[in-house]
Amino acid sequence: MKKIPFLFLSLLLFACSKKEPIAEFWLTDPKEGILFQQLTEDLDDNDSELIIQVDPETTYQSMDGFGFTLSQGSAKHLLEMSDSARIAVLKELFGNGEKDIRISYLRLAVAASDLNEFPFSYNDLEDSLATDLSLENFSLSYDTLDVIPVLKQILEINPEIKLMASPWSPPKWMKDNKDTRGGSLLEEFEPVYAQYLVKYIREMEKRGFNIDALTIQNEPLHPGNNPSLFMLPIQQARFVGQHLGPAFKNEGIKTKIVIYDHNADRPDYPISILNDSLANPFVDGSAFHLYGGQIEALSEVHQAYPDKNIYFTEQWVGAPGNLEGDIPWHVKNLLIGAPRNWAKTVLEWNLSSNPSLTPHTDRGGCDRCLGAVTIDGDQVTRNPAYYVIAHASKFVDPGSVRIDSNVFEGLSNVAFLRPDGKKVLIALNDSQKPISFKIQEKEKVIFGSLNPGATGTWVW
Repeated sequence: MKKIPFLFLSLLLFACSKKEPIAEFWLTDPKEGILFQQLTEDLDDNDSELIIQVDPETTYQSMDGFGFTLSQGSAKHLLEMSDSARIAVLKELFGNGEKDIRISYLRLAVAASDLNEFPFSYNDLEDSLATDLSLENFSLSYDTLDVIPVLKQILEINPEIKLMASPWSPPKWMKDNKDTRGGSLLEEFEPVYAQYLVKYIREMEKRGFNIDALTIQNEPLHPGNNPSLFMLPIQQARFVGQHLGPAFKNEGIKTKIVIYDHNADRPDYPISILNDSLANPFVDGSAFHLYGGQIEALSEVHQAYPDKNIYFTEQWVGAPGNLEGDIPWHVKNLLIGAPRNWAKTVLEWNLSSNPSLTPHTDRGGCDRCLGAVTIDGDQVTRNPAYYVIAHASKFVDPGSVRIDSNVFEGLSNVAFLRPDGKKVLIALNDSQKPISFKIQEKEKVIFGSLNPGATGTWVW
């Protein structure tokens, strides 16, 4: 009999005895310096009576994606990088590779946001008394300098990414105060403003960008931004029902119309618009931020109109950022809380910032908005929002559905069923002590343990 070398036999026995992990596990534990790292071994068995029961047979909303806003400032920072460094970070953010976080959804500003060097619209007129009812002067010229070139590179990396657009202000000549900041849209200009938004959708289409959804107005109850617009629900209902909805229908535009796009402290705002018989048929859903109110308010709107969708579209991280504080708060309220309250998207605010947190407009621009990444030349620093979104975007594919999972005090979680049949669970220990638990789906049992403030994602 031919003898088998001892070393080869030892390696063979080791390979045969090596147990494959029952689930893929990624951990962020800021207090331990662990930031979105994959652990390759199963946790030891535990006898905890805390069991997260995951039920893929009980399904809720489908997910459109997780991501950020590509502000003009964010695009500017990316364009200032060398070509190789920019492509590398864009692949990390939007690519499908082993080390990429696979962002699947982006929000864009229709014309300027407050993270611009200066406010502008796509139809600015030098004469303050002039109007342009035929929109002959409409132009995306400023966007061609930053957002559009970067967006083209992003679509080369991820052609399936979904795009949402949000205006901060109409052109000044359409407003009662003739200013970029605050004021209201004059009723006489509502029809032409509808055509202005139609033109935006069409011009983006010409450049290869399909706008999947359009919110009517960013933060309509906050006229302090620059640019901004004050828009009461009665005005938004009239604009959608009598002008924008019919204009989209006449043009055959399939872009979804999404209302509100402001804080969770005013669920009455979207509900009052959905109560309007003219506006309701044109509305796909409502969008929310969480600078005020509680995330559970999203469910209040869902319960009133369960046939309409819910989106979570913005939350900032204030500079300089605090990994131990920001990550648990955002995971609990946004990454877990928003989907558990019917949101189809979870979007943090700006994609990138620079060390000086510029650009931003004067008279109301955000001077403390920290991007998901900070770009300093070709150097990239990953900030709290990067790790928050990564815990979902890398694993929860568009088209995944939220499925049922029970929660315990101190152990927030949310579960998803992917199109490929795999399950994903995201959990946060928001208590003051370590928690051991089990994740159970039918006969499968996964053992978990999280330190206070730690976030885990399991995939099986």
